[in-house]
Amino acid sequence: MSNSTTLSAQQTYYHLKRNWLAFGGGLLVLSVFLVAIFAPLIAPYDPSQIDIKNILVGPSSQHPFGTDELGRDVLSRMIWGSRVSLQVGFVAIGIATLIGILLGAISGFYGGYIDSAIMRAVDIMLSIPTIFLILAIIAILEPSIINIMVVIGLTSWMEPARLVRAEFISIKEREFVTAAHALGASDSRIIFKHILPNGLSPILVSATMGIGGAVLVESALSFLGLGVQPPTPSWGSLLSSGKDNIEIAWWLSAFPGLAILITVLGYNLLGEGIRDALDPRQRE
Repeated sequence: MSNSTTLSAQQTYYHLKRNWLAFGGGLLVLSVFLVAIFAPLIAPYDPSQIDIKNILVGPSSQHPFGTDELGRDVLSRMIWGSRVSLQVGFVAIGIATLIGILLGAISGFYGGYIDSAIMRAVDIMLSIPTIFLILAIIAILEPSIINIMVVIGLTSWMEPARLVRAEFISIKEREFVTAAHALGASDSRIIFKHILPNGLSPILVSATMGIGGAVLVESALSFLGLGVQPPTPSWGSLLSSGKDNIEIAWWLSAFPGLAILITVLGYNLLGEGIRDALDPRQRE
């Protein structure tokens, strides 16, 4: 079992390393991640520093990405904004994945009425446009980064739940699960010790792509004024301020938009690469 697992991991890594799209996506993800971690060291200015002498100044050697309507350095605000976007992405998808794994495991393992009830809940949630549901909840609650993370997480668990359920239905009839039942293992031990570790591959892919989606949702909410509130910088709020000055200050929209594009693209490419690497049919 151990040798087989090690060999599978080696094959996955080898196949992932050969996929240049996945490598490029991973490089983009790593770059944004490092920027967010070392924001205090690499940001040239205080993101909240107002300079009335340099209002709406275009890109220059002093301000590579220009300044905004209050004279704040756009590059510094984007660097600090990456922390907000990635924090929302990781925490929100973490919440969604945990809920999805729990409900999907229960649904796939027990089946019957429990499975039907959980899957009907999934169908109901999927029938509601997610973005409108999020907008409605955020409009009722006070806009804050914590509320955004929780709301995105609580409205994004359906896909992980369906993936885990499908894996459990496939795996629970295998010999090692039957052997665990025969040895008297409890249901919780069988679920979390035997079945779940063998069914995490699609969850890893879903979570990777989901982070990019959560970043996009957070940016949309901040753009609409329902996300992270000023003066905390986020890419969506930078876009929102840029739209008011789009004719005279193109850089306010161009650079934050490009940052969102690069981040979402990176996670999507990495997720696609992981999916291909974990798919035995893609291996030679």
